[in-house]
Amino acid sequence: MQMHIIKEENLKNHIFIDHTLIINEIERSIKFYNWEFILSFLPSGSYLVGGYIRDLILGRLNSLIDVDIVVPKNAIKIGKKIADKFEGKFIILDEARDVVRLIFKHVSVDIASQISPSIEIDLFSRDFSINAIAFSFDKKLLIDPSNGIKDLQLSLLRTHSKQNLLEDPLRILRCFRFVSELNFNVDVNLINVIKTCKNKLSLIASERINYEIQRIIIGSEAAYAIKLINKFKIFDYLQSEKNLIFIDLQKINFEAFSKIEKDKFFPLFFLSQILDEFSLKILKFRKSEIAKIRLLRKWNLLLKRKTIYELDERERFNLHQELENILPSFILFLQESFYIDWLERWRNKDDKLFHPSNLIKGTVLKKYLKIQEGPVLGKVMNYLSMELAFNRLNNFDEAIYKGKQWIQQNAPKCD
Repeated sequence: MQMHIIKEENLKNHIFIDHTLIINEIERSIKFYNWEFILSFLPSGSYLVGGYIRDLILGRLNSLIDVDIVVPKNAIKIGKKIADKFEGKFIILDEARDVVRLIFKHVSVDIASQISPSIEIDLFSRDFSINAIAFSFDKKLLIDPSNGIKDLQLSLLRTHSKQNLLEDPLRILRCFRFVSELNFNVDVNLINVIKTCKNKLSLIASERINYEIQRIIIGSEAAYAIKLINKFKIFDYLQSEKNLIFIDLQKINFEAFSKIEKDKFFPLFFLSQILDEFSLKILKFRKSEIAKIRLLRKWNLLLKRKTIYELDERERFNLHQELENILPSFILFLQESFYIDWLERWRNKDDKLFHPSNLIKGTVLKKYLKIQEGPVLGKVMNYLSMELAFNRLNNFDEAIYKGKQWIQQNAPKCD
């Protein structure tokens, strides 16, 4: 995983992309995704902008369609009329800036009033050049003042000016989101802007930052994005654990994991690599997420003091008991030599160490051992589960016998 920075002088070495082909695809896709019913309500001088065009050029459009439209004025009024006509959900996103969202069964549409004298100036103020492309519904042509189509072909993230990020510092995180989702490189000038402006993220609402992070950690190139976030110390303004040590993501063999395991467990691991517990709370992550990361860090810290082979039976059992449901996230902290064996054992639901269980239910133990619900019962069950995990328990009779023995030896200490 190597970082690539493309300088401005290299942009001239590009292959021309046919605008006519893109325009034809835009018009075809409008019909294919069935949102042409909106067009008759749009006034002259309206434009399709942003992510829809970007994703169409990249071949990333799917059934979940988000459309951004700029109209000359009266966006809220126009949006209300469309929503009423076609029974869509109507949400005012920004009354002062005249921005509205319409939600239909198959498409979400944001309509905003043009804020500048020309669409070109509007586009120059957008976050990155790849999102600063417009399609004129009237003239059937593309407007691309920032050479965003060229940057899409170069897989390059570039901004028109530093001010674009200062107006909304959340765009700093959006940069890393596009790195994660699109595997794009970052222009050297944009990197310099990010380094200068990163502390401005402190001005952004926690919920908005949380949303971008959630998108970053599920991207196909999340590891690369996380590496850059740590390299540029994006969250230093927030972290309380200044000496937090992160894993070198370049040394991890991600291919040992199945796609399902990657999708389910890698985001938690990546989250643990960019934020400490204090930051997770500030940014309003769920208590369940924070609890899981606390467990990952707890066992990772223990294994910095001991190797896997130095853990005693109780420690090894507790590790698998506490991490059973998220073990693939934890395996990423281990040396690669453990990956295959641990994954195979975790995938085997009958492995009693990697999936601690009991031969006997608590209600049955209470009857045969003549004990009540409470701490003693819990400790007996935990003991029998550990005996089963290490192949020292084979059947019902052995479980009852060992349970009685444990009570005789330990119950007085638990009363």
